[in-house]
Amino acid sequence: MNMNWTQEQEEVLVAEDIQKEIILHNDDVNTFDWVIESLIDVCEHNPLQAEQCAMLVHYKGKCSVKSGDFDFLKPMCLTLLDRGLSAEIQ
Repeated sequence: MNMNWTQEQEEVLVAEDIQKEIILHNDDVNTFDWVIESLIDVCEHNPLQAEQCAMLVHYKGKCSVKSGDFDFLKPMCLTLLDRGLSAEIQ
């Protein structure tokens, strides 16, 4: 088996390393409807996906709601924060 890494394999590994996620955390302030509306507006979820994420946040305490590189996620995360949601990029 050839153990030499190709440039393409190295680029894939680097690309995987920079993938981040917006994690939405549960709070006692925002309503389900507001969370769902925010996920649809900001993260471009469809209504079912937004509802499922809201349920996971409520029952599990947090949920990954969007993935991508940091520069792609940062404006979305800031908008969620501006809407009063508890979110972070990990």
